[in-house]
Amino acid sequence: MNYAGSFPTTRMRRNRQDAWTRALVAENALHVGDLIWPIFLTEGTGQRVEVPSMPGVLRVSPDVVAEHVAEAAALGIPAVALFPYTPMEARDEDGTGALDPDNLTCRAARALKAAHPGLGVIGDVALDTYTSHAHDGVVRNGEVDNEESVKALVTMSINYAKAGVDIVAPSDMMDGRIGTIRAALDAEGLQRTRIMSYAAKYASGFYAPFRDAIGSLTGPDRAGPKDKKTYQMDPANTDEALREVALDLAEGADMVMVKPGLPYLDVVHRVRREFGAPTFVYQVSGEYSMLMAAVERGWLDHDRAMMESLICFKRAGANGILTYFAVKAARLLKAG
Repeated sequence: MNYAGSFPTTRMRRNRQDAWTRALVAENALHVGDLIWPIFLTEGTGQRVEVPSMPGVLRVSPDVVAEHVAEAAALGIPAVALFPYTPMEARDEDGTGALDPDNLTCRAARALKAAHPGLGVIGDVALDTYTSHAHDGVVRNGEVDNEESVKALVTMSINYAKAGVDIVAPSDMMDGRIGTIRAALDAEGLQRTRIMSYAAKYASGFYAPFRDAIGSLTGPDRAGPKDKKTYQMDPANTDEALREVALDLAEGADMVMVKPGLPYLDVVHRVRREFGAPTFVYQVSGEYSMLMAAVERGWLDHDRAMMESLICFKRAGANGILTYFAVKAARLLKAG
């Protein structure tokens, strides 16, 4: 990079003095097409239930999900991601509800594709929304069993694809699941179904509001599983993230994801720079709820903080962003 020039000949403020100039020289831009809106689902009819720890975020039932996302589709948001809420009394040790071809996600996917055929539907593939222990896999002898868990993930993926899910998104972090799912989808004639791998998903403290949203806050302290560190990544590591991404791409992932978002911008940047593959990032529930809590107390301006946080992902190299702010951000972007 050429750093030639000095004051007063060079005045950096010249290109900052007008809105139109700032737009012309902007290095990165956020577009509606960069946004993916996570949607929480719940059983019932006509349900629109606010998630207590996520202000403004709702759980909706399958009969109203198409109406719920209508504005998002009209704004040009390209895809939504589905996450089912399952109360503890409806769960079991092996998460067998995940294998039901008529479960909450499958019914919602069918409703969405019928009403909004041009809207992309992403289905979260993990067992934590269905297991009584809230782990992302099947527990055997006190440990999350990799191979048994992958078998369940394959069944989930096939069911989702047949229900109309365009992109299956394994978020479990089991070893070898991408290649196994890809082979199974292809064997079923589902070659068009894409895989968005949660390739670098960290064992993070920022997931607690999400676990509230899907009903996975277990135990007397409602903290969820004490330890997902045997399968989710150590927040201290970035080289390991590159190995995970390389493996998933080699196994057939069409796109990869880093999760969480803002605390891991360095990982997003390294993944995009190293591989050049479609790279997504999840602005997770804890990030959303922290910003909203500060907004509610008057400590932050909602729109400025929201848009600044989103452009950070683009600056780091992300192709797309899963964010609970998607609709609010899209409104601002459309308004100019």
